[in-house]
Amino acid sequence: MIPQRVTLITLGVAEMDQARAFYARLGWKEHRDSQPGVAFFQMQGQALALFGLADLAADQGRPGASLGSGAVALAQNFATEADVDAAFAAALAAGATALKPPEKVFWGGYSGYWADPDGHVWEVAMNPFWPLNDDGSLTLPESA
Repeated sequence: MIPQRVTLITLGVAEMDQARAFYARLGWKEHRDSQPGVAFFQMQGQALALFGLADLAADQGRPGASLGSGAVALAQNFATEADVDAAFAAALAAGATALKPPEKVFWGGYSGYWADPDGHVWEVAMNPFWPLNDDGSLTLPESA
């Protein structure tokens, strides 16, 4: 049986220095295990990696493959709408592209989307049905 978890998310990037600089402007700190060709960021219970597109395709056993972006959205949940607005503004100030400004949404929450310089899509959201733990992590509520 394969465990139901994600421990590492790897984003393929076109220009490593530009990607590193963008995430640094977000205030994210690289882990000491980062190397010239890969950057690691410790997150809550998992890690994020930035890896050159060509190197990622080769590592996957698909040298020369054209890797895309935008078909997956990474999400950060926040406790309040004001926190969502602040995170969205911080991302734009760091160089993100606004895709959809935060707004009240059909499912009863509040969310917006931005893209990093490589087109990786991030959602910032407040979901009133999914309260966050004290450390900001998310545990889906039990069914009623």
